[in-house]
Amino acid sequence: MMSPEDISTLILLGSFFAMILLRFPIAYAVGLSTVFCLLSQGQALVTIPQQMVKGIWSFSLMAVPFFITMGVLMGSGGISDKLIALANSLVGWMRGGLAMVNIVASYFFGGISGSASADTASLGSILIPMMVDQGYDADFSTAVTITSSCEGLLVPPSHNMVIYATTASGISVGALFMAGYIPGALLAVSLMIGSYIISVKRNYPKGKPFSLSYFLKELASSFWALAAVLIVVVGVVGGVFTATESAAIAVIYSLLVSVFIYKGLTWRGVWDALDTCVETLAIVLILIATSAAFGYCLTILHVPAKAAALITSVSSNPVVVALMINAILLLLGCIMDMAPIILIATPILLPVAQSIGINPIQFGVMVILNCGIGLLTPPVGAVLFIGSAVAKLPMEKVVKATLPFYLCMLITLLMLTFIPAISLWLPSVFGYAM
Repeated sequence: MMSPEDISTLILLGSFFAMILLRFPIAYAVGLSTVFCLLSQGQALVTIPQQMVKGIWSFSLMAVPFFITMGVLMGSGGISDKLIALANSLVGWMRGGLAMVNIVASYFFGGISGSASADTASLGSILIPMMVDQGYDADFSTAVTITSSCEGLLVPPSHNMVIYATTASGISVGALFMAGYIPGALLAVSLMIGSYIISVKRNYPKGKPFSLSYFLKELASSFWALAAVLIVVVGVVGGVFTATESAAIAVIYSLLVSVFIYKGLTWRGVWDALDTCVETLAIVLILIATSAAFGYCLTILHVPAKAAALITSVSSNPVVVALMINAILLLLGCIMDMAPIILIATPILLPVAQSIGINPIQFGVMVILNCGIGLLTPPVGAVLFIGSAVAKLPMEKVVKATLPFYLCMLITLLMLTFIPAISLWLPSVFGYAM
């Protein structure tokens, strides 16, 4: 016979997933399932607004709106063209050169926007038509664009890393920033290998031979854009200022660069960009607030401990448990957006990961990449939809072309899972305790 606690757990999770399948907005699904759970326990509903306020009452969380604003300003200020030119000067000479340019440009752009959606919309609108004109298949061009956009989730400054650090508690944002560089580069190399194999088979073109003078010229032209990342990362890692302070400084810097140096934004454009920021931030903050109340229910119902016991009851083998954790995250990615997965799954799965020796920082990188893959998978893959819309292709055709790249991403994920040094080496070099 089920205990009252088990019944409340069933109501909480059952109603949540039922509403997800019915395509409720995520924030409503999280909030309503929390209401049903508290009613089943006879608790006062005033607990919900209390927990929602508590969830967003965080100094470190203030970095999220600043990083979002920085990304929108830089993305709207003509930065994309300069980063594409820089990437072309670096890797355009290879077979399938524009595919390589796409992947490397995403690495650079990700360090500015921190958003896979912004990457796909900004770079994709330029590079997909360019690749098609050069003789690349449209579905291949789109697949390269959407998969490489996930590099931006790993490369700092990523507001999703800030959300994870806040949710996990006690995790250094600076350590997470450092932990993302090598995994992001590894993902880029993996996608480049896949692109090169396909490009050779299909005889896609290659660009002009590498020129050091051309590369240095484009590097100088892109300096002001890349410096935004240096301000944030060097400032945080060097202890000059906190992640929140660095994000605020980066917003002012991005505004000055976009308006006065690159002149890609007018003051009217700045207001439009801020309008976009407010819309995005409203979605993120309501998710964080409602997820805090949901997390409160998970805690009082001892769901993390029960989940850990359930997973370890299947197998005590660390390899099997690690694979199960990844499978759960990938499955959630098929039906939920990124921020809710981080907010809801972290309190449940992090204790399980730690029980088999996975470092919280390493686990954070794993969660981010799992969620990134989820952004590319139907039925709710936001980046998949954006890529299809930009390329004007049916989603089914894009998914088929993306299959080889899913394999590249899964190989990278497995490497991050079973080789901790990929994530932890760089933070340890900079003195962060592991």
